[in-house]
Amino acid sequence: MTGVGVVSPIGLDRESTWGSLLSGRSGIDQIKSFDAESHATRIAGEVDGFEPTDYMDRKRAKRMDRFAQLACVASLEAMAHAGLTIEDVDPTRVAVVVGSGVGGIQTLSTQFDVMRDRGPSRVTPFLIPMMLGDLAAGQVSMLIGTKGPNYSVVSACATGTDSIGEAKEMIQRGEADVAIAGGTEAAICPIAIAGFNSCMALSKRNDDPQSASRPFDAERDGFVLGEGAGVLLLESESHARKRGANVLAEVAGYGATSDAHHVTEPEPSGEGAARAMTLALSDAQLAPGEIEYVNAHGTSTPLNDKYETLAIKRAFGDAAGSVPISSTKSMTGHLLGAAGGVEAVFSVLAISESAIPPTINLENSDPDCDLDYVPNEYRSQAVRTSLSNSMGFGGHNACLVFREASL
Repeated sequence: MTGVGVVSPIGLDRESTWGSLLSGRSGIDQIKSFDAESHATRIAGEVDGFEPTDYMDRKRAKRMDRFAQLACVASLEAMAHAGLTIEDVDPTRVAVVVGSGVGGIQTLSTQFDVMRDRGPSRVTPFLIPMMLGDLAAGQVSMLIGTKGPNYSVVSACATGTDSIGEAKEMIQRGEADVAIAGGTEAAICPIAIAGFNSCMALSKRNDDPQSASRPFDAERDGFVLGEGAGVLLLESESHARKRGANVLAEVAGYGATSDAHHVTEPEPSGEGAARAMTLALSDAQLAPGEIEYVNAHGTSTPLNDKYETLAIKRAFGDAAGSVPISSTKSMTGHLLGAAGGVEAVFSVLAISESAIPPTINLENSDPDCDLDYVPNEYRSQAVRTSLSNSMGFGGHNACLVFREASL
């Protein structure tokens, strides 16, 4: 990794987001983008102050759903952070693998209203290209000018992690020299909030939004929906070395599995998630005891946090009790398909910035969650290796391992 880009509920770029993360600032608040008064959940992690026209012309921005706009801005930042322009590379050797869990749900939702109120002929001709999940990757490619492989991975909340893993393997197969990879999501709209409420997934702590996302805490009552994008700029070692790039870290390992258990609930033994971690560690040729930080999926739902704890114990064995673990969703909320991308950025910055983000709102110990979750305050310490977990509806498990650069 030679560059990262992030837009999140706690910052519009890498530096502001990382600063908020280390200070333990929550990005959760009352929903402002629509009137949520009739909803059981009225809080979310919205990206405040985001203006796509600060980064692209108005015509282009108007033809994108918000999830694609966020992906484009994070990708531009990753390119700039890496000190790379499309003129510096062979564009046919630059891939884009940026995914979204639900795609352009905001546009689709509003256009149903248009059709109902004004008739089918008034639906925007841009509806289809704005709602398609692959158009985040497509718009990034068109904006930057990449001409290599270009597609979208969709694996619910594991999307961003799987996207980075696939980009890593694409480079290893020799299909690209450079890849823009990660996840993006903008699903804070009435139908999405209603749907997640109907399946009993969201926190209803409406009167105390900053404390609502509380992974591993005994009083957690569901996740808080967030939005944003997280993107990594990956290069082959030879490509980065040739141009003298500043390497932040290496993508050392990737593993993906399925629970084959339930549409929304994780498998109770944690076997599938543990196996993803074991596969990623094996790919990285690292032992569990060599991992110095775990960015947990840590959604703040009763089942996920309990079963992820079991999975970490299963994968790490005796080393589980000594590795620092945190859930940054305590501050950002759950960004669905963007979560793995944003949390990969955090896992890389933990290495390059020698700091471990906290799990805020961890105030009441849960006997089922008894590992070192770095409660409430960040730790300043060297981190040479990190691991990032993602799990998604449908039984998807994905894991990435990062290590400090050897260049």
